[in-house]
Amino acid sequence: MKYFDVTAKPLGPVMLDVAGTMLDEDDLRRICHPQTGGIILFARNYANRKQLVNLCDIIHTARPGILIAVDHEGGRVQRFRADGFTRLPAMRALGELWDRDVLAACKAATAVGFVLAAELRACGVDLSFTPVLDLDYGESGVIGDRSFHRDPRVVTMLAKSLNHGLALAGMANCGKHFPGHGFVKADSHTEIPVDARDPEAVIKEDAAPYDWLGMSLTAVMPAHVIYPEYDTHPAGFSKKWLTLLRKKMGFEGVIFSDDLSMEGASVAGDVVQGAHAALAAGCDMVLICNSPEKADQLLEGLDPSVSIDAARSAQRLAKLVPVTKALDWDALHSDVQYRAAKNLIKTLR
Repeated sequence: MKYFDVTAKPLGPVMLDVAGTMLDEDDLRRICHPQTGGIILFARNYANRKQLVNLCDIIHTARPGILIAVDHEGGRVQRFRADGFTRLPAMRALGELWDRDVLAACKAATAVGFVLAAELRACGVDLSFTPVLDLDYGESGVIGDRSFHRDPRVVTMLAKSLNHGLALAGMANCGKHFPGHGFVKADSHTEIPVDARDPEAVIKEDAAPYDWLGMSLTAVMPAHVIYPEYDTHPAGFSKKWLTLLRKKMGFEGVIFSDDLSMEGASVAGDVVQGAHAALAAGCDMVLICNSPEKADQLLEGLDPSVSIDAARSAQRLAKLVPVTKALDWDALHSDVQYRAAKNLIKTLR
């Protein structure tokens, strides 16, 4: 089968997934499509470390420079758990430690970020969609212990420490879900959440970490949540919300849409209409997961000219690809800094 020659072309604005632990012809066709710029992995793509390394090598070879990402936060959202991967704590554990010892919590958060990123990079994964910046109101089942804390100041400081650990291992970060998913009970995977609060309260509290983190935040993922007192569109399809992020908060990094196959994205129309709405609102890259048919529809139907600035988006995305050489698994486990961080994480469980 002949694939696209994209070695000299910029990567596209679509991130999609692959079917299993090995690539089939359809996976390779989608990876090499000019509109593709990233691959997101899930637990179904993992059997063991050797297989994961091989999978990432094949993806990177098929599409040089492509961004391989995963949701690997810790706690219940950790895609790779077996064959030597450190079991990372839920972020609430760091918030609880903060309430006892602020400096110990910051140190632990840096250790978590470093181990998380170093292990992923040793296997060829470029980016984890972390940290969660949603506040813990005690209402959201889908967020829950994924949140650091109720206090946005604590969330900011722990996220900044975790981001520092990621950076020490050569990995960027992605704060989610802007401006905040923690207040609503509904799960945007299966429902369309609505947060009817005064938008000033949302901006002052929930969105504050995105402002306070400043240059330490390299990417953002908006929420599939509607804030009707501010805009009728979910945040990821709202030019008003994303302009606030860009202009008022001065965010210069990548904006990823959340998964366009989720129920929370259905208000934007079909997958192509949703992608166009997200790009026109200000997203740099759109995600489509768990639906190969929709991925094909998106790749063939997407008009990248709807993007606010496709060339600028490509430049932003390129900056997320690691530039430092990662240690392989054996070398990593001989690294003194890694061993110390891993031992510190053990005390959190």
